Amino acid sequence: MNTALRHWKEAATVILAAGTRHKLPVDSLTRCVDKGTSAPAISGHSNLPDRLAFDYEVLLLKRSGTSGFMPNAYVFPGGLVDPADFSSEWLDLFKSFRRSPNFGLGFVKQPPETRPPIFATDRKKLGSPVPGDVAFRICAVRETFEESGVLLVVPKEEESTLLNSIENNRYSQSELTRITDLCDKSELAKWRVLVNENPSNFVRMCRELECLPNIWALHEWGNWLTPTGVYGKQRRYDTAFYICCLQETPPHTLQDEKEIVHFKWSTPSEILHSYQARDMWIAPPQFYDLSRMCRFPTLLDLHSFSRQRASEGCEQWLPVRMVSDSYYISLLPGDELYPEEGSCQMDVTLNTDRSLDELHQGCSALHRIVALDPYTAAAVITITPKYNHLLPFTRSSLRTSTSSQL
Repeated sequence: MNTALRHWKEAATVILAAGTRHKLPVDSLTRCVDKGTSAPAISGHSNLPDRLAFDYEVLLLKRSGTSGFMPNAYVFPGGLVDPADFSSEWLDLFKSFRRSPNFGLGFVKQPPETRPPIFATDRKKLGSPVPGDVAFRICAVRETFEESGVLLVVPKEEESTLLNSIENNRYSQSELTRITDLCDKSELAKWRVLVNENPSNFVRMCRELECLPNIWALHEWGNWLTPTGVYGKQRRYDTAFYICCLQETPPHTLQDEKEIVHFKWSTPSEILHSYQARDMWIAPPQFYDLSRMCRFPTLLDLHSFSRQRASEGCEQWLPVRMVSDSYYISLLPGDELYPEEGSCQMDVTLNTDRSLDELHQGCSALHRIVALDPYTAAAVITITPKYNHLLPFTRSSLRTSTSSQL
């Protein structure tokens, strides 16, 4: 087994974006889509895009206050991988796609030796006949259904059309994903209870409702690892991030009232505004990725970017915490201060008594999230993202009693 799998529990999550019916302001495109370098500044007062300058919303779920991991945080749908996600039972359901590379998902261009371990690990050597790229997407679809009631599946009657498109290289994933009504609400609610009770019921549900998890709608987006010194060594996760763009907001979103106590569909900018106003708390990965999405006010542009970029691969990110009395920093790979031994095996928190000015001065490569408190943070970046990914939208400043404007 790959050593990267020993200390982190594996998980999968979905950034779910869905179209809304309101029209964009005429100038929203020019105001939001700016692919330039992110300025080294920290968010204090907001200079984010207008809250309504988007034709889509993102789903966030509020974790229970009794949760042992990130209580009361708003997170993307997702959760722990279960052995059932790698079950050989899926082979029969996906039998039409087994001749296609990676069950029709294809392969990324990224060299295998640079792939994050969660994606690069040979699952056959671990006893699973299901490729990791497939199983993690099954997990993400299952967990999204459990937590929010949103079910991302392909009906059996659409299977042959999808397969022909893949085999003839006509499947471009260019269309936004549709939510399919497989059965009435009461029956779907019963299945949701069963899947929550036992993840192995998900494959049973798909078999009886004659559908497949829509793994092809989920595009690889990133890979975050839980840093040390935050939730303890027993609460650390290696999480595959995917993104999925829906035609419209699902009408039957409903929290599970167990792990999740509330759901919220909002634009990326609106979520960040609420975060800065201390109305809700989001973790660094959500902050970073929502800031990335602020560069796309239209769902079609976001969808086009995410599906084309996904074939490039992604980088594994383990934030390394640097702590002082007045701020804390999450250093990310590529930052000049990121330790050379920075890997998934690193178990370290750095301490400093230097001011923010002193930390930034003389550093030509910055890739960090700087926070003065849990609600006042910003991505500070001067590097070029790898694998054709996006920089976060950052155009604001913050002053502290010990530092001037950054």
